[in-house]
Amino acid sequence: MKSTLARNYWLHRLFPFLQWKHLVDRDSTRADLIAGITGALIVLPQGVAFATIAGMPPEYGLYAAMIPAIVAALFGSSWHLVSGPTTAISIAVFAAMSPLADPGSPEFIRMVLTLTFLVGLFQLILGLARMGVLVNFISHTVVIGFTAGAALLIAASQVKNFFGIAIERGSPFHVVIERFIEQIGSINPWVTVVGAVTLASGILAKRYWPKVPYMIVAMVVGSVVAALINLELGVETTLITTVGALPAHLPPLSLPDFSYATIHKVLFPALVVTMLALTEAVSISRSIAVKSEQRIDGNQEFIGQGLSNLVGSFFSSYASCGSFNRSGVNYAAGAKTPMATVYASLFLVLVLLLVAPLASYLPTAAMAGILFLVAWGLIDFHHIASISKTSRSETVVLWVTLLGTLVDLEKGIFFGILLSLAIYLFRVSRPGIVPVVPAKEEGAYHFVGAEDHPQCPQLAMVRLNGAIFFGAVDHVQSSLQKIDEIEPQKKSVLVIARGISFVDVAGAEMLAQEARRRRKMGGGLYFYRCKDEIYKFLRKSDKLDDIGEGGFFPTMSNWIKPIYSTLDSEICRNCTARIFSECHERLPDGEARLPHLNPLPQAGEEANEKGNV
Repeated sequence: MKSTLARNYWLHRLFPFLQWKHLVDRDSTRADLIAGITGALIVLPQGVAFATIAGMPPEYGLYAAMIPAIVAALFGSSWHLVSGPTTAISIAVFAAMSPLADPGSPEFIRMVLTLTFLVGLFQLILGLARMGVLVNFISHTVVIGFTAGAALLIAASQVKNFFGIAIERGSPFHVVIERFIEQIGSINPWVTVVGAVTLASGILAKRYWPKVPYMIVAMVVGSVVAALINLELGVETTLITTVGALPAHLPPLSLPDFSYATIHKVLFPALVVTMLALTEAVSISRSIAVKSEQRIDGNQEFIGQGLSNLVGSFFSSYASCGSFNRSGVNYAAGAKTPMATVYASLFLVLVLLLVAPLASYLPTAAMAGILFLVAWGLIDFHHIASISKTSRSETVVLWVTLLGTLVDLEKGIFFGILLSLAIYLFRVSRPGIVPVVPAKEEGAYHFVGAEDHPQCPQLAMVRLNGAIFFGAVDHVQSSLQKIDEIEPQKKSVLVIARGISFVDVAGAEMLAQEARRRRKMGGGLYFYRCKDEIYKFLRKSDKLDDIGEGGFFPTMSNWIKPIYSTLDSEICRNCTARIFSECHERLPDGEARLPHLNPLPQAGEEANEKGNV
């Protein structure tokens, strides 16, 4: 029985599609075929546009939506994630490779194929090593900032095609702005008209006919307008160029360049694309899983994405990952299983064979207008505004990532990740240490903030929230030492330890040092409601001898009497705070208080007399 379960487990791990094969029936096939046709119509214009962004020949965008999409669907964990070319990956590929080779050249294509192979290899290794948790360290704010920066880079790369001016391909963002301002008087009106009409028709189609692929509408309208203008004035006058006919055949076999020189050049860009692609894929699959109620395995998603890019590099595909638009449409169209993606890829082959020659009528300016639409849609204005209103630190992370992406796309996302991690580490390195006093309500065991309440002059009570690890040791230690520096009589400290989530070796050593220091002063360090795992760790690390086992008090225990007996009787004799019931009966040395010296009783003392704090 156990051997059968183990065999089935490994079969499902090696071939994830075995987990959903039983869902494939007549009804699911009908739904998947409809979703597949819809997906094929959507990816046709997107594939051409994204390949243009990446600096690759247009057909490579369609190739990336064929074989890699099928492999990712069969070996990933999401039933609705659709892989293929995406905007962010395309702009990352272009930004990383354009300084190394002329975009569109055979050398450029070979290097991109090598990059795709390395991306797939890294993804596969991370998946097999169960490192899916890595994407959790890329914050949502970083992704929003990077995507917005990539959108601006996309728009900047199409300025020359939209306005018909001369700007060197691959120019930095600031150079594009400078060149545009310099040549603003040389704008080609006919090219600009085609781009503007395409842009306007896409906006109108998206708004008033949301069920119709707006990119296809924009392409058709832009192509018709360009053809009419050229027919009236002539291409020599208008200078309206076209994308050119696409090859009408299946993805040809290809071979990445495995030379040391090429691998050395593309290694770091491959790491950037790997993390970006995995972040997109896992984020998209999880967001759709919220609606579909499907369980997502991040590690299996890594494996599926890795295999798709590995295989794709040998079938003329550049780096691909999960697409939010196509995945969302796939789910909305009623897809039931990953077979919808398989059908979409097969339909795309048929569509390519039929319409490939029509690409010769697609104006470059119309493609620029479509890419302007894509870029605008990538900027998440809602979340950018929300982040700006709610968090100053997150706003800094957002703009550092965005501006860093504009300067250097490869490093921009890493700057954002490092900054967000640094801010997080700064926060957790300063756990909250709040002065408290026992609640006055009768029968209460909890503590309240010490502000506006009388406090014991000899015993400091603080609530500590957070982890006491190597990064927080200095803050916690200095905060505890500052207590007796400000009020020398407070030689003892009671830590309300329920909020302490974790203690490491450095933290345990610090607590032991603080306990020894306070004992030499004549006081002590005590803990109330310390978690069992932390207590066991302190015992295992041999720190209980320094702190003292009697210094730990469990929940609802009477901690007042043992601590009160250690206090200075002379100070207690003249104290007027007397926040504990013991303060009204006897001094710490056992001497009875004179009745006429007792102040009026505090609220809740009846409970404290029973040890209720």
